[in-house]
Amino acid sequence: MARRRLFTSESVTEGHPDKVADQISDAILDAIIEKDSGARVAAECLVTTGLAFVAGEITTETYVDIPTVVRSTIEEIGYVDSRYGLDHETCAVITSIDQQSPDIAMGVDTGGAGDQGMMFGYATRESPELMPLPIILAHHLTRRLAETRKSGEIPWLRPDGKSQVTVEYEDDTPVAIQAVVVSAQHDDEIENGEIRERIRSLIIEPAMPAALYDKKATKIHINPTGRFVTGGPQGDAGLTGRKIIVDTYGGMGRHGGGAFSGKDPTKVDRSASYAARWIAKNIVAAELADVCEVQLAYAIGVADPVSVLVDTRGSGRLPDARLEAAVREVFDLKPRAIIEALGLLRPLFKRTAAYGHFGREPDPDGGFSWERTDRVDDLKAAIG
Repeated sequence: MARRRLFTSESVTEGHPDKVADQISDAILDAIIEKDSGARVAAECLVTTGLAFVAGEITTETYVDIPTVVRSTIEEIGYVDSRYGLDHETCAVITSIDQQSPDIAMGVDTGGAGDQGMMFGYATRESPELMPLPIILAHHLTRRLAETRKSGEIPWLRPDGKSQVTVEYEDDTPVAIQAVVVSAQHDDEIENGEIRERIRSLIIEPAMPAALYDKKATKIHINPTGRFVTGGPQGDAGLTGRKIIVDTYGGMGRHGGGAFSGKDPTKVDRSASYAARWIAKNIVAAELADVCEVQLAYAIGVADPVSVLVDTRGSGRLPDARLEAAVREVFDLKPRAIIEALGLLRPLFKRTAAYGHFGREPDPDGGFSWERTDRVDDLKAAIG
């Protein structure tokens, strides 16, 4: 008998306070790495009403005007009005920056990992992006919120917002969208009826696949409290690295616990997570499995991973141990090799800091390079 189950994932807009902090951290990283590709950066940010506070460890030979980077990022997101509680022109920007510990640098300078830890990558055949469908659909909704706000199509939207999508599965196949939740920050004078009609017609319906979305059967919740005027950093303090599930696979598959934004690629929390997705996606794209999760683990200062795990959840065309051997043959998983193979010493990180680090099309200038399926033939050859 087929097993039916529900799975839910959420996304947040670029104006969500945690995402504001992520984008500021990655904008600082991009500004530094553009001028000094050898810089070591761990930039953390806190945003709240009228304030952005940047702290962390940065070792670099260049100079970056951090307050200017912070203000331009806040402006680009859309916090340009003092009524929103954060205004790019008048907010306070405070910095507290130290250099990276020389104890860490000793191991990293010789090619070792910038920290210990475990990182996961995931891929599945259930969507064209080879991503779990719930998180892909949740990102579609939050992107639509931002697009319609910035274009003026829905002029009363403000930058903050969240989405949530519940997908029904039959065994491992998506068969229906059971529920959609959208919470959209809005101007004070807009009536609930208009909010719900416009969000349904201009945000939800264009973003949902017709084959799975039923206007009558799918449960829709739009601004369930009835009001969402106070939001963004005024409504809730935001911190870098607090949306790690939104950033990855929406809760499907495991997570090693490390955040991405503000970290240069010597930090394997970031670069090895990208590599793990690259491996998993190539295995699924090569039709060697329908689902694949890859775990990598590192010791600080040591170049080779201490473990590599491939788990195809029983969907592999070959035993997982055979796929692991092929992965070790095809992919050099030393941090320096990952950085070189994926071209990570470039200012390409701010664009990852909202709407997910995975399931995106590779950019012509090298962004999202870990989404390439360029090792399919190599994996097939390694298996023989």
